[in-house]
Amino acid sequence: MDGISDVAVGVKRGSDELNGTSNGSDSKKLRVEEAPPSRVLHIRKLPNEASETEVIALGLPFGKVTNILTLKGKNQAFLEMGTEEAAITMVNYYTTVTPHVRNVPVFIQYSNHKELKTDAGNQRTQAVLQAVSAVQSGGSPSSDVQEALAAASSPVLRIIIDNMFYPVTLDVLQQIFSKFGTVMKIITFTKNNQFQALLQFSDPVNAQQAKLALDGQNIYNSCCTLRIDFSKLVNLNVKYNNDKSRDYTRPELPAGDGQPSLDPSVASAFSKDSNSLLGKIPGALNPLSAAAAAAAAAGRVALAGQSGSSGVLLVSNLNEEMVTPQSLFTLFGVYGDVQRVKILYNKKDSALIQMSDANQAQLAMSHLNGQKMYGKIIRVTLSKHQTVALPRDGLDDQGLTKDFTNSPLHRFKKPGSKNFQNIFPPSATLHLSNIPQDVTEDDLRLLFSNAGGTVKAFKFFQDHKMALLQMSTVEEAIQALIDLHNYNMGGNQHLRVSFSKSTI
Repeated sequence: MDGISDVAVGVKRGSDELNGTSNGSDSKKLRVEEAPPSRVLHIRKLPNEASETEVIALGLPFGKVTNILTLKGKNQAFLEMGTEEAAITMVNYYTTVTPHVRNVPVFIQYSNHKELKTDAGNQRTQAVLQAVSAVQSGGSPSSDVQEALAAASSPVLRIIIDNMFYPVTLDVLQQIFSKFGTVMKIITFTKNNQFQALLQFSDPVNAQQAKLALDGQNIYNSCCTLRIDFSKLVNLNVKYNNDKSRDYTRPELPAGDGQPSLDPSVASAFSKDSNSLLGKIPGALNPLSAAAAAAAAAGRVALAGQSGSSGVLLVSNLNEEMVTPQSLFTLFGVYGDVQRVKILYNKKDSALIQMSDANQAQLAMSHLNGQKMYGKIIRVTLSKHQTVALPRDGLDDQGLTKDFTNSPLHRFKKPGSKNFQNIFPPSATLHLSNIPQDVTEDDLRLLFSNAGGTVKAFKFFQDHKMALLQMSTVEEAIQALIDLHNYNMGGNQHLRVSFSKSTI
């Protein structure tokens, strides 16, 4: 018990948390008294060299961390989360996935304390907390914090895939891991008959969060389990861009001897079970909705029972008075690059939409099936057609078919574009970008209310080039996106509109 009295936590000396919980004690004893949920968590069995930043990283994916107290001699720490809800999500998550710090398993339970009363003079702790929360809210870390975070972990993860019943491609890994930050490089290889990968993020914090969220998860239903730890390397050297390795920062690299460059049609089997594919990551993490996860993880999707994979969708129950090839191009273009649209001549409430690959078709289907467009709930399914045919030369089909192959509005042409990381389900909140400097909040509110709907809230980003704008319903937001994406704001500046994951 020595050395605890000088800890300014206001601990009762006989508190069960600090009794009999020395690092080496039998863990069975510790399970006896479960404390009720609290936003303060008690973490035990930390390795000696664990830093505050590493302990904070355990809580980061679940919400704001508001305080920390480390008991160095006891290999323990108290971590205070911003809300009880975040703490509950964190404890629930770590009951299914064992948390590790420096590859050592640690124990997390609710503390008897409702808050931490640490000495406010502990400026270093406060500085670390502030810096980490700045990083979390999208700021860039200061150099001393970058050093602290870099010391905590490497930006490079080593990934081993167990039970690999289905092929896992480099693209699948990129899509799953890019939910946590910018993936810069990936190298895949087989070692001891096991498929492995090294994956480098732009920032160690992203690597921490991805490891916390994904370690132990299955990519496909009950197979292809991710085993993730930190690599000792801090920078990967990629010589070739092909289906084995990729440097997303250097698209000009050669494909290498005898290596095919990427074949986008590699079809991997895909189980329709919504429980698979990382869909079960608990609430606060939720980097992938189950549907997006399914699409991302399936890579190039071939639905069970279908040979080959099609990038063509059949959309039905459209409002035939209102729908045009252009409106379908704009809405479906949020989830992939639409190549062609054909509204069926004999059945004008249905259309075929050709995406640039099966993965994009899957993504669009999972996000748009069941949404309302022009007042009608649309149905989106995979079509048996492989392509959408254009009308024969000289035949006018009344503008029902349109070829968008060379459209300048494709969002996903550039490999590694930021747009890949900002694909979200339709929501009432829209993300606007490319706003001219002289355009005011009132201008934008007026523009969007004229699209037919009510603007509920508005918020400019710091530089005024971007903003969030909230409509009163998802249907209104879909309508506004269709009408106003690529709207000419003057001076040849076209507004960009997408769905946001944030609310105002």
